[in-house]
Amino acid sequence: MTPAPIHFVKMQGAGNDYVYVDCFAEPVPADPVGLAPRIADRHFGVGGDGLVLVLPSTLAAARMRMFNADGSESEMCGNGVRCVAHLVVARGHAAPGPVTIETGRGVLTLEVTPEGPRRSRVRVDMGAPLLAPAAIPVAVPVAVPGADGRVVDAACPALVEPEPWWHDCGLDPRMTCVSMGNPHVVFYCRDVARVPLEAVGPRLETHPIFPRRVNVHFVEVIDTGRVRMRTWERGSGITMACGTGASAVCVAGVLTGRTGPRLVAELPGGALELEWRGAGHVSMTGPAAEVFTGTWPEA
Repeated sequence: MTPAPIHFVKMQGAGNDYVYVDCFAEPVPADPVGLAPRIADRHFGVGGDGLVLVLPSTLAAARMRMFNADGSESEMCGNGVRCVAHLVVARGHAAPGPVTIETGRGVLTLEVTPEGPRRSRVRVDMGAPLLAPAAIPVAVPVAVPGADGRVVDAACPALVEPEPWWHDCGLDPRMTCVSMGNPHVVFYCRDVARVPLEAVGPRLETHPIFPRRVNVHFVEVIDTGRVRMRTWERGSGITMACGTGASAVCVAGVLTGRTGPRLVAELPGGALELEWRGAGHVSMTGPAAEVFTGTWPEA
């Protein structure tokens, strides 16, 4: 029997783009792990940073399953969950306003403000950051974390010997590690544009100190309320934006004293607004927009 075609919607949040399947109306793909690399391929597929399934939930308005471009499943995506919230409101699965979405991080609450039939502004309660090394996880020597057990401005075993690019971008090789339900490592530098991310990103992502791999962020502080950042995402490579990553950068800025509790993060795909006051939950606000709809010929 020939597999039935899949109807999808391509969406983006600050340039972080995924292929979304509304499984309220469509059958759940039989093999999303195998489908994700094919449908996300930017030359031979639809193109995107991965595949997101929007499913019914017994705990929330909808459930989100996210697959990276390499087929690996991730716990959460801040830009992706904003798009999921837009979709469930735009398709009538939930009313505008507060919307709950079940993710690998747990149930998140979002506030959806429609700006048109294909675009919304969405605020997300990203939950509290996880800062204990075992929770991130990061396997570092006992002597590396700070006195409170957090990995904040700590020596990075993956960056030991200075390399020419350190000077080019003004790198501070110390790392700050945060989990927003998925693992992140944050580095600061003078000029993010001069970081050879395509070479450094995969080396850091797969370093043995990160047992579940890691999302890598380089950050340039413009002032205490604004940063510029670039991201290498675990399983997807260089992306235009990363919502959980921007949240981690907000947390890292507060922990290291480089930035304040309210932050605008400038990413290649646009700006995200973050807030974290040193305890409690991180909030993130940004756009969610439909790009086009289409049909994939087979499951």
